[in-house]
Amino acid sequence: MNDVATARVAVLGAGAVGCYFGGLLARAGLTVTLVGRAAHVDAIRRDGLTIAWADRRETVRIGASTDVAAVRDADVVLVATPVGEFPALFQAMAGTLAEHAVLTDGGSTKHDVVAAARAHLGAILPRFVPAHPIAGTEQSGAGAAFPTLFEGRRVVLTPLPETDPHALARIRALWEACGAEVVTLDAPRHDRIFAAVSHLPHYLAAAYVADLAVRPDASELFGLAGTGFRDFTRIAAASPEMWRDIGIANRDALRRELAAFRGALDVLDAALRDGNAHALAALLESAAQARRAWSARATGD
Repeated sequence: MNDVATARVAVLGAGAVGCYFGGLLARAGLTVTLVGRAAHVDAIRRDGLTIAWADRRETVRIGASTDVAAVRDADVVLVATPVGEFPALFQAMAGTLAEHAVLTDGGSTKHDVVAAARAHLGAILPRFVPAHPIAGTEQSGAGAAFPTLFEGRRVVLTPLPETDPHALARIRALWEACGAEVVTLDAPRHDRIFAAVSHLPHYLAAAYVADLAVRPDASELFGLAGTGFRDFTRIAAASPEMWRDIGIANRDALRRELAAFRGALDVLDAALRDGNAHALAALLESAAQARRAWSARATGD
């Protein structure tokens, strides 16, 4: 981290990841400029930046997250806006970034981000290190940037064949300075994995809640819902704008996962239709064992 200890950092996007990344690096003594979207900036104006544990050394610019003026003097830039905004931002930054600056992002999809980078970054491309921080909740904005956001979490880097090794090392050091465990994948593999374990669960929860909400007895259904409903549907409350962009960007992989899941639903439906208690028990036992094993690995127990 020696060569980034005095880096000037610009963060475009004052959501949970942007505020966390910027706030933690500001706490470490780096100079950080945070450019927020209007709604997030309004909340910061009203409530103060809720990552107060960062000693408020960061500078909060009042303006849209598409304001690339903040990157002119930056050594490191994090793009933490919805991925649908990336092409325009990359195009604007291509003629703005300093020659030595490195660039990373916080997008949940990667093949579309890489395609936008190839289309718009030009000579900057080798200094771009695509990233996906596996953190966050259904909450959004600065208020979701709580101090333990990255505790025990991973950041996936998807470097390109032409990525500058120094840029890669620099970005890895910064994410590790935020407390994350850094792993690497290629972009297509990343998107296939996260279509299965992140994007599909979100859309299943959203479709389920949307279906219940339009039923004639929706009020009674929601009134009697308990902890199972709460746990299964929590992520349905996340930012519609962000998840709209994720779904469109990764739609091919997501549709493949939906098709696979329809097959699993057919197996469940057949067991219920036939009153096949053995098949139903086998499905439930297999799921329970897999979930417990995952939980044990995730918690280190």
